[in-house]
This record gives sequence, structure tokens and C-alpha cells, in this order.
Amino acid sequence: MNPPKRLRVTQNEASGGEEEEEEERRRAVDVSIIMPVYNASCWLDECLQAILDQDFTGTMELSVFDDASTDDSRKVVEAWRDRLEARGISVVISGHNSAKPRGVGYAKNKAISQSCGQYLCFQDADDVMLPERVCLQYEASLLHPNSLIGCKVQRLPEGSTERYTRWINTITQDQLTTQVYTSHGPTVIMPTWFCSKSWFLKVGWFDEGGKGVPEDLLFFYHSIRQGGGVARVDQCLLVYRYHEKAATHSVTEETIWKLRVDFLQERVLSQWESFTIWNAGKQGRKLYRWLSPANQKKVKAFCDVDENKIQKGFYTYEESKQRPKPKIPILHYKDASAPFIICVKLDMTGGVLEENLNSLQLKEGKDYYHFN
Repeated sequence: MNPPKRLRVTQNEASGGEEEEEEERRRAVDVSIIMPVYNASCWLDECLQAILDQDFTGTMELSVFDDASTDDSRKVVEAWRDRLEARGISVVISGHNSAKPRGVGYAKNKAISQSCGQYLCFQDADDVMLPERVCLQYEASLLHPNSLIGCKVQRLPEGSTERYTRWINTITQDQLTTQVYTSHGPTVIMPTWFCSKSWFLKVGWFDEGGKGVPEDLLFFYHSIRQGGGVARVDQCLLVYRYHEKAATHSVTEETIWKLRVDFLQERVLSQWESFTIWNAGKQGRKLYRWLSPANQKKVKAFCDVDENKIQKGFYTYEESKQRPKPKIPILHYKDASAPFIICVKLDMTGGVLEENLNSLQLKEGKDYYHFN
């Protein structure tokens, strides 16, 4: 399903001069690799070599926007231009030299706005794509035209963020949709995204709020609101690097929490007349406190396995302005009734949570959703 190779029109061959050549370039590019860059010179050689090694037979373009790097990142990319263009990959490089970077969302938007591809392949400058990535995700995008396409990853250094990496690689295709409320964020992670440019433009541009703004999660949720799908190539196509300077570390837990609660209320709780919060501890009570007053009234119980919590009988919402203050029963999970919002962290109980859920013969996405 690779598109056929197409001959590029040079300036001398184009009958209409430079404008016609530019129009041909825009028409011809199948995939634009979108790469924001900020102080990434130590990783760029490996990243760009991997782009050079792609086995995709269609036309490709590398669109780079340098977000005020203070190292020689732009110089490194420029040094690769001849090799990439000799391989048939056109290169567009721009940037700015302001005193401060404008942020990942801004840099991605700039790289996209100057790109010409019918499809967008997002690439972080510190990651490395495997040779089959563009080809396989392009094929998947043809089958899922209004979707964000991800892939499995190899984490580097090996063993870092072990639970998170296992979640990325093992959730099922159905869970790509049902687990969008978990604290892990997008179920297909931003460094693996691939989509049609037409779908991206329909969803809209990335938030340009800068440092601390989860532009990927905001876009991901808005894509779902627009009716977009989520899919994954079930093959490792990216080496996903972990390091302390990664932009994701600047996003606060509270910011993510609010986005998730709002999306949960909008997409799930608005459809339910009542529900149970699975976890009478800190995380379950926090979710309750963050709910709207209307959704707080829908909470018929908390449930747990901790006998000490169950013996207390009730959770009293002390901060409530209601009189008398709301008192929500605390039950053993076997005595509680669906639907549930699960506020117990995945992959942290040695399989006990999963066994308990299975024992009740519940269906994820109907009888319960994971929130943590």
C-alpha cells in the first residue's frame, strides 16, 4: 500500500517557472515529518539518520521549526539537508531567535503550517523512528482517515517508566477509546502520532500557551469531540527516549487532573443517572470533590476492599455548603452496583483489581471506566 514513487519537477523542467514547481511540490508530498526542535543537537544525528532510513516509497518532507535553540540544533539539521534531499526527502527549516522559546504547541503549529504533506508524522527530535514507521502508519491512516494513529514503543533507557511503557504497549484497541480518562494521558502518545493533514486542520491547531500546557491532551480530547478515532499499529516503530529535560515534565498534575475530570463528566457522567466510585481512599474522595454539584449527587456509594474504610460506613463531605452535609455510603465492592468509576491505579495491585473486576463480569466502557 506504499504509494508509487513520483518524479519531482525541477525548476528548469517546470513550464510555468517557480510557482508551478512549488505547486507541484505541494501536490506531490505524501507525508510531512513534523519536528519541533529546541536544544536537541545531541540527539539530532541519530534522529535524522532514522528518517533517512525509512523504507517508505512515497514522497516525504521534513518540516523543522527551531524554537529559539541556544545550541547548534539548526546548524546540525542544515548539515543533513543534502543527504536527505539526495534521498528524495525535501527539507523545510525555519525558526526564531527570540530570548525565550514559545513552546512545543507553537513550534508544532509552525512546522505544520509550512508543510505540504497530505499526512503528518509527528517526530520528537530526541526520539528515533524505526525504518517501517512511516510506511506502516501511512497504511493505517488510509484505513482510518479521521483518526490519530499511534504505535508501540521501545523506551530508552530500558526500564525507565516501566508501568507507563507497559500500558502504552499492552492496552487493547478497544481500550484506546475506553481508557482516555486515565492519568497516563492520550492512549496513543504524542511522539507516535500520525494523521491526515485534513483531519488535523478540522480538529484545529495546538494550544500555544507554552510551558506547562498539555497541548497534546487538549488536542487529543478535541479530536474525540469532533468524532475522531484512535488506532495503533501493533508493532514497535519508535524508540521513545526518557530524560529530565523532556517538555512533558513541565505539566502539573493538577492541570491534567482538571482536564480529565471535565472530559469524564462531559463524555460519561452526563449519560449516567447514578454511579459508584471504586476507591474510598484519597483518590476516590478527590474525584468526588472535583465533580460538579450535579454529578456529586449522582454518586450513590464508594466501594473498597479495605475493611477499615468499609467499617466507617460513610464518607462525609465536610467542605460542602449543604446542610446536612452529604454522607455517601462506603461498601465492599461485592455489595456495590455498577456503573463504576475506578480510581485505583492500574498495574499496581499485582492483578488483584483486575481479578475483582473480572469476578463481577463487568464490561469496560459500559459498566466501568478507569480514571487513575
